[in-house]
Amino acid sequence: MDHYRLHQGTAPLLVSLPHDGTALPEAIAARLTDAARRVPDTDWHVSRLYGFARDLGASILVPHWSRYVVDLNRPPDDASLYPGQNTTGLCPVVQFSGAPVYREGMQPDAAEIAARVRDYWRPYHDTLDAELARIRGEHGRAVLWEGHSIRGTLPFLFDGALPDLNLGTAAGTSCRPQLQQRLAAVLAGQGGYSHVVNGRFKGGYITRHYGDPETGLDAVQLELAQRTYMDEESFEYLPQRAGELQVVLRRLLEAALG
Repeated sequence: MDHYRLHQGTAPLLVSLPHDGTALPEAIAARLTDAARRVPDTDWHVSRLYGFARDLGASILVPHWSRYVVDLNRPPDDASLYPGQNTTGLCPVVQFSGAPVYREGMQPDAAEIAARVRDYWRPYHDTLDAELARIRGEHGRAVLWEGHSIRGTLPFLFDGALPDLNLGTAAGTSCRPQLQQRLAAVLAGQGGYSHVVNGRFKGGYITRHYGDPETGLDAVQLELAQRTYMDEESFEYLPQRAGELQVVLRRLLEAALG
């Protein structure tokens, strides 16, 4: 079974969707609670939502396995990305709801976590790194777009309702100021969605680790509230709602390429 699928494009843009995967190896699934086996913390349908990016020439990287196997957007040493705030780890043992992922006594130990990093985390990052190198080699620059989504209300992780569109640039360090300004202008110029720049979600490990604007590699994360394109209760994709959002997403990606 392939750990990911990579579409190689022709533009200096790579769309990474590290939480799109839903599959669980049988040996892991058997240890999960009934609720966790539904993989509710998936970034549901983001590969479908960003499918239009192929028309822009983007490369797209999508994992097969669920974040419950290993979270591809966490550092391999599992250091907290948001110290002092509730979050979930490299091999999550707590759901976004605060409920357990594993049945009692069935959590992975340190040796198993290390094996999952080797077997599942490392192949995605090796491919991500190689594709960025290919793009920079061809174009002299690259934009890494981290596409994410999350339930819009999650008291365990944040207070109140999350804005619809949450742009993160690691507080302005993962991309050039001009790029952040262009993206912020797109957000400010549309009236259909609430938005914030570097709010609760400033960018995860991938944005922070790979973003290196001084060497021509800009990295940006967009965290979407899932209500903008799907039903958060049933996980159903809503094509009309998604189509409206895709208009704004296209403008953002075009601005990223500009």
